[in-house]
Amino acid sequence: MTTALVPGRAADDADGLAVWPASARRLPDGDVLVGGVPLAQVAHRFGTPVYVLDEAEVRTRCRMYRETFPDADVMYAAKALLCRAVIHWVRDEGLGLDVCSAGELELAVTSGFPPERIVMHGNAKSPRDLETALRLGVGRLVIDSPSEIARLAAAVGPHGHQRVMLRVTPGVSAGGHEKIRTGTDGQKFGLSLADGSAEHAVARILSQPQLRLTGLHCHIGSQITDVEPYVASLRRMVGLMARIRDVHGIALPELDMGGGHGVPYRPGEPGLDLTALARALRGELSASCAAAGLDVPRLVVEPGRAVTGPAGVALYRVLAVKRTGGQVFVAVDGGMSDNPRPALYGARYAPRLIGRRSPAAPTTATVVGRHCEAGDVLAADVELPGDIRPGDLVAVPVAGAYHLSMASGYNLVGRPPVVAVRNGSARLLVRRETLDDFRSRDVGE
Repeated sequence: MTTALVPGRAADDADGLAVWPASARRLPDGDVLVGGVPLAQVAHRFGTPVYVLDEAEVRTRCRMYRETFPDADVMYAAKALLCRAVIHWVRDEGLGLDVCSAGELELAVTSGFPPERIVMHGNAKSPRDLETALRLGVGRLVIDSPSEIARLAAAVGPHGHQRVMLRVTPGVSAGGHEKIRTGTDGQKFGLSLADGSAEHAVARILSQPQLRLTGLHCHIGSQITDVEPYVASLRRMVGLMARIRDVHGIALPELDMGGGHGVPYRPGEPGLDLTALARALRGELSASCAAAGLDVPRLVVEPGRAVTGPAGVALYRVLAVKRTGGQVFVAVDGGMSDNPRPALYGARYAPRLIGRRSPAAPTTATVVGRHCEAGDVLAADVELPGDIRPGDLVAVPVAGAYHLSMASGYNLVGRPPVVAVRNGSARLLVRRETLDDFRSRDVGE
């Protein structure tokens, strides 16, 4: 079901901006305003490639989650996009944070985020991850494997205490691609309901006095647009909570249902209906707990992509246009080093020409990157003006999640900067990675 998380964006695509930030407006010269700033101006000032992030959109989406889930804890998934500014916005808007490494955790805490409002994940936490989490006083650690239980208890020490949750694999398949489906058995995350390993891990955690089990966690996948998989997972998680109560006499006070909330990347694609999700989760939680004789636990959700994804636009400069074998290839100055998602799992985007108005009829083209890989394709078989040429600007919306965070140093091109726009002004959040950065890390002879 398609839904707009942010009021103000038209449901149809009359202006070609249906999946853009709500502030996006077309200009007569063919440019697009985002946050009151012409995107061609951003490209000229900061260079390309560049990620543009609409601050007001991120904040509005944070508030939308708080209003839609008023009785739940909303934790922003840092892996989607993390920098100091986003940390401040999320904190200001009342969300918690979930992190997956010592690096994400330290950046958050040193940027002023309260550690008690942070949950730490990870299927293979390193000694440094655990040491950092305990040193900084992270609010919850999510145990993901049996071996982690003893390691964590030893790290806490005989006189310390750490609140933990247990990640459970509920046996529900959901997500936009097999590589981002994490709720089924046979993959690296969590402990299975089906084979009893989750219940065995609960017993082991409860045997460690240093560890305080506060609840269960599950995350069934990413880019999910249907409510039903969440409802099915919640039902199974409540069933496990009831068995824990029956066997151990403990009623767990928290249930974390993860994130993975899908957003449309192209006009006409579905997004997850948050209102329907909140209503369904509340209803199922109440009914399942009543049937099991359980007190209703505190619900936790962990959106990432749905907060920052639609707030971002990536800008590229066209370097070459090649017409060969009946195909049109538009090569830009970025590619899989700043957006590996198309190569990793076939993500699809809707790029558009900006900065000039073209009178030419549209042509079917494939936008490719500059890297030495045949799979370096940003958008296949999309419509662009037939007169597209070197020097033109191409904008790719829904670029605010899993772009910067997954960017690499391939071909030593350097990761793009992040620029925030709001109320007609633009400011640099993360600077461009340069050759000096690569040289400073290369210390050998």
